[in-house]
Amino acid sequence: MTEDVPGAGELILLAGLGNPGPQYAGNRHNVGFMVLDELAARAGGKFKAHKTGGEVLEGRLAGRRVVLVKPRSYMNLSGGPVAGAAKFYKVPPSGIVVVHDELDVDFGALKLKFGGGDNGHNGLRSITKSLGTRDYYRVRFGIGRPPGRQDPADFVLKDFSTVERKELPFEVDRCADATEALIGTGLAAAQNSFHAG
Repeated sequence: MTEDVPGAGELILLAGLGNPGPQYAGNRHNVGFMVLDELAARAGGKFKAHKTGGEVLEGRLAGRRVVLVKPRSYMNLSGGPVAGAAKFYKVPPSGIVVVHDELDVDFGALKLKFGGGDNGHNGLRSITKSLGTRDYYRVRFGIGRPPGRQDPADFVLKDFSTVERKELPFEVDRCADATEALIGTGLAAAQNSFHAG
């Protein structure tokens, strides 16, 4: 195993970001939850409430032991449940992969990276603060910038457009593929496969 691969042979924590509750379920901000639900289906399990403040599922993906986490807090408080689960399962930051929406990536595009800033994303800001480091993996699901003068904070809390919704199942599936590639073959190989030219 190289440092290019999350978790170096140990348990990997996959966290998907979103807001809890049915009123948020279809929002752009909740695409992290959507991808985690797809990964849960692939792992053949169901999420269960956990004392660390999230819903968790333990299983296997891409031949690796994983724990999937969906925080039950609101987006800007995601760090508590993610850091709590990481501590409970003894997963270091280098074994954490966070799946989240990204305004600066076009809809339908994916970007995978290790470390870096939060780019104004409140969920990432909370996780970085709670973990005390920026050094964890991110799978960034592009949602694009809002049209015209719409406030980004308003845009992320709206559902995907009718056109986007037609593509969404395919894109969620592809993001789940990219997440599995990241934990199975490492960052560089996954970037080569899933970053658009």
